[in-house]
Amino acid sequence: MRIAVLRAAFTTLDRLSPALASRWALRIWCTLPSNSGRRQDNRPYPGRLSTVRLRDGREVAVETWLPVASDDNVPDRPVHAPAPPVHAPTPSVSTSGRPVYLVHGWGGWRGQLGAFVEPLLQAGYRVVAFDVPSHGDSSPSAIGRGRATALDFTDALAAVVAEHGEPGGIVAHSLGAATTVRTVRDGLGTPRMVFVAPSPDPIATLWKLQQALGYGPRTHERLLGRLERLAGRPLDDFNAFLVDSEDAVPPAMIAHDRQDKESPYQDGVRLARTWPDAELVTTSDLGHQRILLDESVLKLAVDYLTTTPAPPDPE
Repeated sequence: MRIAVLRAAFTTLDRLSPALASRWALRIWCTLPSNSGRRQDNRPYPGRLSTVRLRDGREVAVETWLPVASDDNVPDRPVHAPAPPVHAPTPSVSTSGRPVYLVHGWGGWRGQLGAFVEPLLQAGYRVVAFDVPSHGDSSPSAIGRGRATALDFTDALAAVVAEHGEPGGIVAHSLGAATTVRTVRDGLGTPRMVFVAPSPDPIATLWKLQQALGYGPRTHERLLGRLERLAGRPLDDFNAFLVDSEDAVPPAMIAHDRQDKESPYQDGVRLARTWPDAELVTTSDLGHQRILLDESVLKLAVDYLTTTPAPPDPE
């Protein structure tokens, strides 16, 4: 019934005031989902918490885990140990291995990718996870609490990397994959990346919004314009499918499940074919969230990150 009411309202507004309809559609588009699956806590134990301040003063919550030399000289780790204060000092980048950054997706938080922490630590990496503005424990985004845009993802990743050091790798889930690609194409360097259940083109889902709400081309075009002004750049800049063989992007492993209901499996297949140097890992019956817990995916991802990329062919 709620969808029927919304469709009736948007049909009327689309005819009488597409500008107003586009503002309302923008608010809906930018509102984060609230389902509990995106708030799953898969961390083995709490890491050290700190914050990174964005240019406008907003704070991004960051969690860091340091690598272990061996199991023999490290005491058992508490599973439910209290975390340090959020404003604890940021760990020095010179005290441990290179960081691997964990980038969550739309409506998620840093704890979703927590299953990657232990195997990455055992591989000698420092692990850095963070919450995008309006997600998890971070400040609200520039457009308000409970709402965000892809720009919040790129800004947060760039700021956290600037504070915590050059990546030894990046693991990104869902929308976090597309926004990570944008940040890398903007100059962020990393030797390898892992995309889990990627959503390569976030703008493509605007067509689903249009179908659900029933507005027409006039509202749709105005909505695209509002989003472009918010982003401050062409919307196609966030389309990972537009990467081509001439782009200087690092190798990537793409793990995608055939039964993913949020990010279609064929998007992962297409991204793997588009990406200059990619490996596709296909799973079944894991969906969009449980793939983050699958032991085989975790192992393949860590093995992939720890493999030195082959040098480029000589000219």
